Amino acid sequence: MKFLVAAAILLALACAPAALAGRPLGVGAVEDAAIWQNPDAEMDLAKLAGFNTVRMTAQWSNGMTILPPGQVTRLQRAAMSASARGITPIVSIYNVNGATAPNDPSARAQFVEFAKSTVRALPWVTTFIVGNEPNSSFYWQPQFDAGGKDAAAASYEQLLAATYDGIKQVRPGATVVGGALDSHGNDGSTPHPSSHSPATFIHDLGAAYRASGRKAPIMDVFDEHIYGDTSASPPSMQHADSTITEGDYARLVALLTKAFAGTAQQGSALPILYGEYGVESAIPAAKAPAYTGKEAAVTVDEATQGAYYAQAMRLAQCQPNVIGLMLFHVVDESALGAWQSGPFYADGTPKSSLQTIHDAARAAESGSAASCPDRTAPSVSVSTAHGDLSVAASDNIGVGRVSLFVNGTRAGVRFAAPYAFKWRPSRPGRYTVIVRAADASGNVGRTVAKITAKHARRSSAAHAGAWLFKRAR
Repeated sequence: MKFLVAAAILLALACAPAALAGRPLGVGAVEDAAIWQNPDAEMDLAKLAGFNTVRMTAQWSNGMTILPPGQVTRLQRAAMSASARGITPIVSIYNVNGATAPNDPSARAQFVEFAKSTVRALPWVTTFIVGNEPNSSFYWQPQFDAGGKDAAAASYEQLLAATYDGIKQVRPGATVVGGALDSHGNDGSTPHPSSHSPATFIHDLGAAYRASGRKAPIMDVFDEHIYGDTSASPPSMQHADSTITEGDYARLVALLTKAFAGTAQQGSALPILYGEYGVESAIPAAKAPAYTGKEAAVTVDEATQGAYYAQAMRLAQCQPNVIGLMLFHVVDESALGAWQSGPFYADGTPKSSLQTIHDAARAAESGSAASCPDRTAPSVSVSTAHGDLSVAASDNIGVGRVSLFVNGTRAGVRFAAPYAFKWRPSRPGRYTVIVRAADASGNVGRTVAKITAKHARRSSAAHAGAWLFKRAR
């Protein structure tokens, strides 16, 4: 099916408006389908989505010191297919799961040799990611020692340092990417499974690096995965805890600065790659035969998926240290328990979000996705139409938080549209309502409204929770 629609999609996307030059951003996807399936067909889909980068995997297992010949051939074909289409291939080298983490000298030495073998086999690939979500038990065990102190960051630092040296020995000009951190973590507060939050892991990684006495860097680029709390969370949403997503860019830079200041490892100006970001869209009934299992995660409609991806690209454009953003995936995974976050369904046909994603990617890649630095505050309004109290907010890049205050007291916070507040007054009367909308750049829009609240008549008691609101004069 994907071969039949490709020509028609390409024609439609070719009509997208040309972008103006500016600071370019790499926009791509995490996708291994080109390794295991027809690489040309899979890279055609990546190109149709507007991506200029594709990240693929070289998987390491205990005992391996070279990339197996069969995997070499598949990766080479996929990387060449990408390059032929103007897509930059990136290869991520990491272990299968947490139980096989290379956290002892023998396994670490094997991993380094495996990485060197991978670099030699792919001379036209220039960027290599070392590890994947080492702050999660799913990919690195143990996270903490018997006394509750860090174990994962210290052992990952040793692996990253050794692999950095090994890759540079084979190819001095190669770019080595470290981190690839999960955006969430519990810092061992719940035992199963234990994990580091990215904020804690960065602190521990810096401490381990300093303790090692190393006088050379361990990475050229830092990779942070930026999945939201759910797919309904906008990319501009900021966090007060140790979570780090795209809206927490300033805190991420501050953490890297503090972790590595005064050392040979760059920190404050360390380039940042957003190595994974995904928004799952609901699968329509007509496409259900292409999927298996049941969906348990929060999903959004395809319009929201496209809008969030476009917001993420605009926001990244205005974050000075960010060099790229990778979406997870090009094509949906067919198991509903996995990820349905691509611009294409599992059968390779396009979602309605494709055009939005393509246009946003092209704009970001050319540097025209947003005007930076972002100094435009969100617009916000309050309405009492039909007796309801409702709030609307929008921003040139993306709204991250909307707060409602009534008579000076905060009455609620919402992070995603529609910004529906269930505030109900304690008694009829006049109230001063203030709404503040913030974006991830620190700009805040504000509006004030005087309203009158009164009880609804019995005939309309179900309306507005038995209250009616109107603007006060």
